[in-house]
Order: sequence, then structure tokens, then C-alpha cells
Amino acid sequence: MGSESVKTSRKQRADSIRNRELLLEAATQIFSAGGPQASLEAVARQAGVGIGTLYRHFPTREALFEAVYRHEVDLLGGLAEELAHDGDPVEALRKWLHANVRLVATKKGMVEGLQLVAHGSTELKAYSFERLTNAIGLLLDRAVAAGEIRDDISPEDLLRTLVGIFYSQGMVEWQPTALRLVDIFVDGLRKR
Repeated sequence: MGSESVKTSRKQRADSIRNRELLLEAATQIFSAGGPQASLEAVARQAGVGIGTLYRHFPTREALFEAVYRHEVDLLGGLAEELAHDGDPVEALRKWLHANVRLVATKKGMVEGLQLVAHGSTELKAYSFERLTNAIGLLLDRAVAAGEIRDDISPEDLLRTLVGIFYSQGMVEWQPTALRLVDIFVDGLRKR
């Protein structure tokens, strides 16, 4: 036998997976309430783990923000997959867009940190753009195929519109305005 060592990939332990999920949930709650400068110690405490466990999973604050951001993007992607099987395709699209507005509203304290992480990582930007445009595309294609929505808009156009609506969040009580703008936009996409 040669002297080459064969590396085997070890299966991640169940408690390690559970701790990572607990840390992501805790970070989402803590950062939503306290903003991007919220204490990592508070995240570990909320998750019921030690600070060393947090750092084993997420060696930097940025790594934790990136993981939270990816998690949120994946939740939205999963929601689109669920809604793709719901009744009315236009209402499924509207529900998904509304969920985006509500997500941003409940994560106000986290938005600044998430934007910094997303803008700093080309790979993360590409991942989130692809995941979200695929999610919108799934719902949009279904509505177009049903003859309910015009076919001259792309998933990228819809995503850009949604991001533009989010920029109205500087206003007091911006969420009702954002939801109303989403409804107006979706209604404008309907075939006449």
C-alpha cells in the first residue's frame, strides 16, 4: 500500500447541525431586534450554546450575517416552490411578493448588516440573485402559462421592482405603502 492518505468526509454530528440551526434562528431574532451591532454573546446565549460553539460555526460576524442572509434567501426560494402548487397563479405571485415585504419589515434591524454582507461578496450576490430570480421565475412562468399575466416582463424585472419598492422603507409606516405598491404592480401585469 502507498503512503498516500485517503481523506474521508465525516458526516456532521446531529448536535452540531442542531447547534448551527439554533444559532441561525437566534442570530435572526437578535439581529432583527438589535441591528447589525447586536452582541454575538447575546446570539450564543439565545441559542443556548457557548460563544466558542458560535465561533466554531461562524468564525466572524460577517460569516454569521452571510449564513443568516443565505438562510433567508433559501426560505423565500422554498416558499416560491410551495406557492407554485397553490390555486391561482397570480395570487401565488402576489403572496410571494408580499412575503418579501413582510420579511424586510420584520428584519429592519438586520437589513443594514445583510446589505453590507451581500454587497461585499460577489459569490453571495450571484447566489441570492439566482435563487430569487429562479423563485420569481417559477411563479411568473406559471401565471404567464395560465394566460393571467403579460409575457413581456422577466423575473429580473420583477426583482428589480421589488428592490425599488424596498427603498421606500425610509418612510414611517412604509410596509402598508410597499404592500399597496406591490398590489398595484401585480394588477398592472394582468392581461386585459
